Amino acid sequence: MPAFGLSVWRLIGLMLLAAGAAALAWQFQDWRYGRQLAEQERLHAEALNQLTSAAATAQQAEQDKRLALEQRLTASEQTHYRALNDAQRDQDRLRDRLATADLRLSVLIDAGDAAQGCGVPATAGAGGVDHATVRARLDPAHARRIVAITGEGDRGLIALQACQAYIRALAPAHFE
Repeated sequence: MPAFGLSVWRLIGLMLLAAGAAALAWQFQDWRYGRQLAEQERLHAEALNQLTSAAATAQQAEQDKRLALEQRLTASEQTHYRALNDAQRDQDRLRDRLATADLRLSVLIDAGDAAQGCGVPATAGAGGVDHATVRARLDPAHARRIVAITGEGDRGLIALQACQAYIRALAPAHFE
């Protein structure tokens, strides 16, 4: 029996050794997978940090573009507002000069109409530059209406220029 007992103990020892080796191998696998998971987690965190940094950089660039656009639009608006005020001031001066008879508007008359009996006197003087062309003075009320119409036209052109400048300022931002 002692020989049989020795082999049982050997068998038990081998089984314990095999179980220990398996447990050690299992522990090694667990450690290796844990290290791989930690490495993947680190790489994932780095990728997220890079994406966050790139997004922040892109957002800052867009904010800078928007600020630059706002500044250009503000400058353009001020320029056109100034032009509108200047045109209004010029129209007011012209209207005042017409009202005080400091200025009279006149129109050129076709020489053929004057020859056919229009009866409008020529107003060329020694200091005139029209060389005796026939002119007719406009009624002050008509002159004021003409000035008002040209004033509206000036304001319309200034507003159109402002709109065109606004579109030109926006177009590069939308088509980049």
